[in-house]
This record gives sequence, C-alpha cells and structure tokens, in this order.
Amino acid sequence: MDHRYTVISADSHCGADVLDYRPYLASAFHEEFDAWAATYEVPFADLLAPIRYRNWDSERRQAEHEADGIVAEVLFPNTVPPFFEEGNLVALPPSEADYDRRFAGVQAHNRWIADFCAATPGRRAGVIQVFVNRLDDALAEIAWAAEHVQLFGGILLPSIPPGSPLPPLYDPHYDPLWRLCEEVGAVINIHAGSGLPDYGELEVARAIMLVEVPWFSHRPLWHLIFGGVFERFPGLKVALTEQGVAWLPRGLETLDWFYGRMDPAGGAAEAVFFGAAAKGMSMKPSEYFARNIWLGASYLRSSESELRPGFGSDRVMWGDDYPHSEGTWPFSRQALRVAFAGEDPDVVQRCVGTNTAALYGFDMEALAPLAAEFGPLVDEIAVPLEAGDYPTKSTSNAFDTTQVLRSW
Repeated sequence: MDHRYTVISADSHCGADVLDYRPYLASAFHEEFDAWAATYEVPFADLLAPIRYRNWDSERRQAEHEADGIVAEVLFPNTVPPFFEEGNLVALPPSEADYDRRFAGVQAHNRWIADFCAATPGRRAGVIQVFVNRLDDALAEIAWAAEHVQLFGGILLPSIPPGSPLPPLYDPHYDPLWRLCEEVGAVINIHAGSGLPDYGELEVARAIMLVEVPWFSHRPLWHLIFGGVFERFPGLKVALTEQGVAWLPRGLETLDWFYGRMDPAGGAAEAVFFGAAAKGMSMKPSEYFARNIWLGASYLRSSESELRPGFGSDRVMWGDDYPHSEGTWPFSRQALRVAFAGEDPDVVQRCVGTNTAALYGFDMEALAPLAAEFGPLVDEIAVPLEAGDYPTKSTSNAFDTTQVLRSW
C-alpha cells in the first residue's frame, strides 16, 4: 500500500474581491463604501494579475491545492478590505478619526472568511483581524469568531508599530486580550509584514522595508516574553509565521543571554538597571519559547531544515504561502523534498500536518481519506531534489540555494 502524507499548509492567504465585501459590511457604511470603491486603486501587483482569483474562488483554489498535494490550510488575510489603502496584513493601525469605518472593514473581512471556511468543512482555519484602539471591540470580535468561524485560526496580532500612540505590546493594558485568547484557545498569529512603521513615499522606501521586515516580525516575541505575558498567561499559543527559522538558534541564545544579565541572582551590572522584567519571569526566554511558540515555517530551505533540532520538530509547521508568487505552488512536492528528504517519516508528518492540526484544531482522521487521494507519497518526498532539478519556473524561496541569512 502506498503511504502518503497529510499536508496542511500553515500559511496560505485569501480575501474577497473589493466589491464582494459589500454584502458583509454593516449597512450603515454602504453609501460611504460605494463612494470609496468608485475611486479605489489596487495597491499591489498580485491583485492585478490573472491569478488574483485564487484569493476568493473557493472551488478552483481547492482543486489547485489538491493537485499540489495539500488537503487543508490556515488562512491569513491578503486582499484589501473596505476603507483600507493596502492589504490588511501590513496595514497601519487606524487613526481615531478613521477607526469606525476601518473596523467595519475588518468585520466585513472576518464575516467573509467565516463563509469561506464553511465552504470546505474541516479544511480551512480562518485567521481574523482586530484592532486594539478600542479593546472592547476587539474582545467582542474574538468572541464572535470563536462562535462563528468553523475552524477558528485565531487572530492576526494587532499591528503596533514604533511611535504608535497605542500602548506597546508589553503593556499590561492588553491583559484582557491575552486572557480571552487563552480562554477560547485563539492562536495569536504574528505574520511577516505586521508591525512595520510608516516608511514614507520615497522610491527606496520599499527596499528598506524589505530588509527590515524580518526584524519587525520577530520583535513581538521579546515584547511578550519580557513583558511577562507568557508568565501571566501560560496557556497562550503564539505562531510566528513566514519569518524564516535560521535566526532562531542564535536569537534564543541572545534572549537567554540578556535574561541572564538582567537576572538579579546573576549579580551582573545590568540587573541593577534593567532587572525589573527578569524579576517577574520564572523561566528563561528559550523555555517560554518551547512552551508557548509554534513556527509557521513557510517553504523551508534545506539549510533551514538542518537547524530544526535547535528548536524542536514538534513546533514546526510547513506552509506553501499560496497564492503568493514566492510560494511553492505548483511545485510543493519538490519543495517538500528540498526540506525533508531523508528525514524520519514520523518527523516529516509532524512538520507538514500534525503540528498544524494540533494547534489550529484540524481533524487528522477526517482528512485522512483526502490525503490518501491527494497527498504526496512518503517515498517520493524521501528522495533529495538535486539543485539542478529545481523548478526553473518557480520564484519561491524554497528553491533559493544562496547563503541563509542568520543575523536576524
């Protein structure tokens, strides 16, 4: 009998076409939405390309995923909701003057994604978005999602860039948010691109942003650790997605080093001036990481897979980043070979499906018949993909053979 893997993408993206959000928008905003939509201009090339249908065409999307060996997915936002100037994954927080309509736009997306998940029962986990300008609104939206999104993938961590008038993530002001997420089991998702500052309009700004995206994506990790969030809410679950993994072994070592210097028991000078946070921590940062953090490790390169013993294969979750051009579609089988050839099949299954199922609530038994039909063969993934055989038509980082950046 052929054995196949059950593959769940821990990092896919979706969203409605702009006008299709209207039925999900509160009626009080319909007139304003019509005026906004009439002058709306698509802000990035992905939503102008012929493949844009992949964000919202449920049946075609499912067929393409099945052909690529994937039977389920975690869904992050991708398109532009009502009253946004850019995709809600990277959008800055709303101003107080713009809050009401921007929050209405987020609610429209969240209700659309609830229906999008319901269209394929048990196969899509929807990640919703909230703002924290008014914390009660965020709490009510999370409570709604926990009841109405069939597979609730949790929330996209609210974007709080440097210099924001909002309190920083390490402020206890957000304890009601962490408490509710812990109570309902909502994953806190930190996806690459969130938390970025406003880079302005200069042509070079996009290049600077690209270089700095990883650091800003990692930044909430130490805010939550040293802010005592994991100490106060030990059951909180956080996923770091599409941020690479090469930075982690050295990154965790660095956080532990800082903690050791701040710990009053260590006697270092830093403890006198910076030890208040360490006093409230019962574990090292790496120990909080091992308990509270999962890794949405999109398109792992072979050089990154080699580092997995440094942070554990029980937390790694492979993703295809569909439908982005840097994702692995339609070469996901080849990407899996790059990442996992020669590995113990039990370890591979954890990384490509079981870990994601455990975190987001997918039923592996229910997915098994689909995997038996569409999943990649275990024997196929075991065979290394030679560099000369990498798909020439792919622009995915999975097939990048250059040196892995380790500094951040």
